[in-house]
Amino acid sequence: MAHYQSITRVFRPQTFQEVCGQKAIVSTLKNAIALNRVSHAYLFCGPRGVGKTTLARIFAKSLNCQQPTEEFEPCNLCSSCREITAGQSLDVLEIDGASNRGIDDIRSLNETILYTPSSSRYKIYIIDEVHMLTKEAFNALLKTLEEPPARVKFFFATTEPHKILPTILSRCQRFDLHRIPLGTICDQLKLILKSSNTLIDDQALYTLAKCADGSLRDAESLLDQVLCIQESPITFSHVANLLGLPSKELLFTLDQAFANQDLTFAFTLINSLYEEGKDLYYFLELLTEHYTFILKCLLGLPLDTHIDKASYQAATKIYSKDQCLYILEYLMEWIDKLHKISCKKVHLELILVHIILSKQRIGLDTLITSLQHLKQDVISLAPIPAPARIAQDVEVSSYINPTEIPLPTAYTNTVLEPEEEIEIISSQVLAEPSSSASLQKTETLLRFAAVELNGILKKGSSS
Repeated sequence: MAHYQSITRVFRPQTFQEVCGQKAIVSTLKNAIALNRVSHAYLFCGPRGVGKTTLARIFAKSLNCQQPTEEFEPCNLCSSCREITAGQSLDVLEIDGASNRGIDDIRSLNETILYTPSSSRYKIYIIDEVHMLTKEAFNALLKTLEEPPARVKFFFATTEPHKILPTILSRCQRFDLHRIPLGTICDQLKLILKSSNTLIDDQALYTLAKCADGSLRDAESLLDQVLCIQESPITFSHVANLLGLPSKELLFTLDQAFANQDLTFAFTLINSLYEEGKDLYYFLELLTEHYTFILKCLLGLPLDTHIDKASYQAATKIYSKDQCLYILEYLMEWIDKLHKISCKKVHLELILVHIILSKQRIGLDTLITSLQHLKQDVISLAPIPAPARIAQDVEVSSYINPTEIPLPTAYTNTVLEPEEEIEIISSQVLAEPSSSASLQKTETLLRFAAVELNGILKKGSSS
């Protein structure tokens, strides 16, 4: 039986040109070789699976290549390139920082640094997960790192640069690798599938790339898993069943439950996902993405080609912009919390109930608009003739300030809350006959109520 190699190993980049999504860093490293300005220490930082160790290996091959190309790429044909690719080079040593993290390990490394390279131009130490070294080990490396022999280079790789001592960081050229864009991951997966003559639909490919969260290695590992299905073409249902992902059709069903105010659907949906073993946290992320797409449609922004635009256009008739913004803010708060909660099922049920009930929520702008309309209605009930209005303006000019509206004599020396004062004035105004002064009091009261209501709502939202 032939030995099988995973996709991540078969398609691992062997030249700078094959590295995905890190063009600026690749260009800087190649220029350093071209200008003969190669530093003695480099630190490659970034999330998992974005090419930190791969770049360190390619850089090492380029420095020691016996027949480099005009673009300063390794030839991958000479003995030095082949040995580095196979991990058998005596001059390029890869060290696992998690397994060799003590001071004794660094002392042994310092002793080997004194020896010249056996057959290459440089002796290169690639230390992966360098943040795992102890403080004592870092300190033992300081002097060697600052003034190494001329033919010695250090390449460090880490996912957690904040754990590295500042004295080490100051002695290295630091390169921060970013997450690989979604489109770049999709393009790379298409090349891999083309080489294996396997068909896959766009939605399934997009789902694989999205689940990788910017890591090309994770995407290739997921693809390696999906290819074991042995069915072509591979569809979204294949990917969803294999990875335990909920269907997006459930989200549009939730929209209908929102429109119908069906609270029982929240419990039915989450219970179904839980019994089927679906990833509940992924469902929350899917829900956030769903409302983001709806908001984009409401704002007239374009959606990606793989998205069902017709379904999202239909959803815009159910939600308003304010409702989508409120739901997204609510979901973003729970995305950070759900990781730390054990009983995710119960909390997700309550989240969906809250989302469905938010249809009845009245926004602050709507409340203020309603108060304005109410004011207009009150004024229109008893129009005031021009002479009377002039006389009224003179008579009740002291009522312009809401706080100066006179209270009944019984409350003159009493300290009242704003809400209590509004209630007393309201009863007083309603008890008076319809007159110009009464209408002016009502108008001022409505203004005062609007200001107070605005303050109460803001205080409630901030708490």
